[in-house]
Amino acid sequence: MLTESHRKLNDARYSQRIGAGDYFMRTVKAGETVRIVDVDGNEAADTLFYSATDPAERYSANDTVREQGNVYLGTGSVLRSNRNNPMLEIIADTCGRHDTLGGACSSESNTIRYAHDRRCMHSCRDNWMNAIQENEHFGVTKRDIAHNINFFMNVPITPEGGLSFADGISGPGKYVEMKALMDVIVLISNCPQLNNPCSGFDPTPLEIAVWDS
Repeated sequence: MLTESHRKLNDARYSQRIGAGDYFMRTVKAGETVRIVDVDGNEAADTLFYSATDPAERYSANDTVREQGNVYLGTGSVLRSNRNNPMLEIIADTCGRHDTLGGACSSESNTIRYAHDRRCMHSCRDNWMNAIQENEHFGVTKRDIAHNINFFMNVPITPEGGLSFADGISGPGKYVEMKALMDVIVLISNCPQLNNPCSGFDPTPLEIAVWDS
């Protein structure tokens, strides 16, 4: 279900452009609203969430999918932690589908999916490793990098139960907006993938905005 937000970017307390292939890491407080914008369309935001008080508590695809009975995310979806606590709720969404199953690109997956000469290409996992190394004060470590959400990414499930990476269904200015239900660390890789359609073979910027509670 597509839902518009009443919030205006000019009223946001904070906003930041995430360059193509870059990362974002910041705390969002309980009650605040965070919006991720697909600026030019057909980009993928590979996203992880952590409890700001204990990063060992993190977004869980298993708990989220089980509780909502749906593998895709949209308006009304509650993102749950590995302790089955609600972390964020999607309150506005102009894209309509977000992936929970496809995972994030890495040097290993680039090699397996494409070719050995793709191993050295930049990946979302590289972004996350850089982020946690450059932001040690958050207390997130390599062991905390688990399953992620791919906002704006289209990963249809085949009749046989497999996954297929398809052209994106997002477009310029599409966004997803979430209300934080606890203090959360937001870690986003603006996907640098050049080998499949998730970034339209041409990574472009994302934008983040945060509103007070």
